Amino acid sequence: MSKHIYQSTTRLGKMPAWQKWFVLIAMLTCSLSGIAYLLGHQFFIQKDILGLHSVLSCHGIAAMIATLALGTILPFHLNAGLKAKRKMVSGISQLGFLVALLISGILLYYGPVAIREGIILTHWVIGLIFFVIFILHGLFAQLKGCT
Repeated sequence: MSKHIYQSTTRLGKMPAWQKWFVLIAMLTCSLSGIAYLLGHQFFIQKDILGLHSVLSCHGIAAMIATLALGTILPFHLNAGLKAKRKMVSGISQLGFLVALLISGILLYYGPVAIREGIILTHWVIGLIFFVIFILHGLFAQLKGCT
């Protein structure tokens, strides 16, 4: 019986429910906290709330959890997507953008002050593009009934 349950939840590209929710919540928390901080700190929208260090800390913690969530899908979901040759552009671009976000996030924390302003701009532009692609990738799955 457990073999049947495993097979029914892991058809090509389909993540088990726990993993789907873990990835979704982690990525959305990271993206939305980053957008909140961007609005507060860079664009001075509700700066007294959104620009707080606690929002940035939430974003950093969420980024660590999102990285862990990414690690849970790499061995199976990515491989299945490559074999199925579906949603390749959105899937591979998400992976590329996430790598760029990880590197730029590390540089924001550990990098030299001289490049910080450029890295800030790079990080938030890539983050916004990633967020759009992440949403579209999930919507395409919903629209085609492939979740």
